[in-house]
Amino acid sequence: MSFSDEVRKELCTYINDKDKRFACLYGMLLFSRVLSSERICFQSKSKTASDTFGELFGKVFRSRPDCRESAAKNGKVMYIYDITDAELIARVFEKYRFSADERHMDTEIISTGSLGVFTAGVFLACGSVNDPEKEYHLEFTSPEEALANELSALLADIGVTAGLTVRRGQYIVYIKGSESIEDTLTFIGAQQCTLELMNVKIYKDVRNKANRITNCDNANINKVVNASMKQVEDIRLIASTTGLDILSEELREVAELRLSSTGLSLQDIGDSLSVPISRSGVNHRLKKIAKIADEIRAGGGYEKR
Repeated sequence: MSFSDEVRKELCTYINDKDKRFACLYGMLLFSRVLSSERICFQSKSKTASDTFGELFGKVFRSRPDCRESAAKNGKVMYIYDITDAELIARVFEKYRFSADERHMDTEIISTGSLGVFTAGVFLACGSVNDPEKEYHLEFTSPEEALANELSALLADIGVTAGLTVRRGQYIVYIKGSESIEDTLTFIGAQQCTLELMNVKIYKDVRNKANRITNCDNANINKVVNASMKQVEDIRLIASTTGLDILSEELREVAELRLSSTGLSLQDIGDSLSVPISRSGVNHRLKKIAKIADEIRAGGGYEKR
């Protein structure tokens, strides 16, 4: 089951009284595929949304329309309610104050407390939300620009900023960002799905933090390994040219420890010396060895001082 289907399933569980049924059906009808005085057509690829439309319509108007199935191009089933009965359509238009000229969101016909349920109906009709594991994106498909703008204004009233774009002749009201999607899902009544999204976000944040720490650790390890290899290279160069005896006793002891144990940290080398010194002390001696090696590479000689 997709995340969109989870949201739809949860929304349908609490539409359980007269006011909620009225408000939810209003949203579904207003954003249906066709809404005219000659024909009302609601269609969906979601069996949950389709069954809910038929049930709500039957309870509100005491007449449940027939649903037919049609195979979509992608192989999925499209559930279609095609209402052409003139008398029934007239009742729908009268009850919801629909205009034959353009679709308009009339929130005055629903109670203030049912605005979320109305928006749930809009989601059931034309909404979708991506799997939060992949992307934070929720959208509504509106058949008319004015209706899309009104939906954007409704979302703005709950503090959600939505964008608007056009795709294949349809107006898309979209929401980005996990917090805005959480607010929207909570508003329409999908609280459990909101919690699921939040849990996914927490898991992703922890996973990303762990990856950053791992990458940082790997980078530090690589830095230490590369530094150790360079130190060994310098010491071997000195050994093969002038010999390590040219080094002072303090430098030679550090050089021999590094050659014998390339994996030792600077602190480990310092602790292993006949007279233990700090990490910075070992680093200082290795820098002196590196300078001697660079002088040899440059063609110069080096005498023990």
